[in-house]
Amino acid sequence: MKKISRYLSEVWAEMKKATWPWDMKEKGFVRFKELTDATTVVFVAMVILAGFTGIFDFVIRKCFEAFTSF
Repeated sequence: MKKISRYLSEVWAEMKKATWPWDMKEKGFVRFKELTDATTVVFVAMVILAGFTGIFDFVIRKCFEAFTSF
């Protein structure tokens, strides 16, 4: 039981040190500005990476088709 208590107190201490992506002093949707900005950046990066991967896959597939058709 002592180990569990110690673990939970350490978790609580680390949670206090963490910086959270919202400001509790703000009201409304402005409170989550940093969170929505970070989510937008991740979404845009995901779309760009998916497009790059799709184009790369298409080019490689066409190259293999060209080489195997000889």
